Amino acid sequence: MRRSDREISDIAEIESIIGKADVCRIAIANDDYPYIVTLNFGYSGSPRKEIYFHCAPEGKKLDMIRKNNFVCFQMDADHLLTRAKLSCDWGMGYSSVTGYGRIHFVDNIEEKTFGLNCIMKHYGRMNQYNYDEKTFARTVVLRLDIEEISGKKK
Repeated sequence: MRRSDREISDIAEIESIIGKADVCRIAIANDDYPYIVTLNFGYSGSPRKEIYFHCAPEGKKLDMIRKNNFVCFQMDADHLLTRAKLSCDWGMGYSSVTGYGRIHFVDNIEEKTFGLNCIMKHYGRMNQYNYDEKTFARTVVLRLDIEEISGKKK
């Protein structure tokens, strides 16, 4: 990281940013074709360090993940625009998390339930969820195993 004064390495602080983020962006690449997509997510938390996503059973991102499951991810929070007299002195306060990992398709019902629960907990802040059996048949659950993660704030 070029600006080490902005780097966050404490995992508790990184997880705090993850908890405040509304969405997670994943960047996928096949050959010379890059693709980025914004997704709802749920973080499993320490010590597992996994991010779960859900989506429809077909589409560009799934086709690309099947070819290359190594991705970059990013999320951010705490946005604060700072104004100044001179236009180029304006700035943006923020905190962000960036990392790398491999995405896997979740097939078994127990882990699908765990992944969906992580997503629901992130947005619903509750502890108990009910799912219709049809949900599992029509929903793909993806697990991103985090291999590298860092944070940044300004």
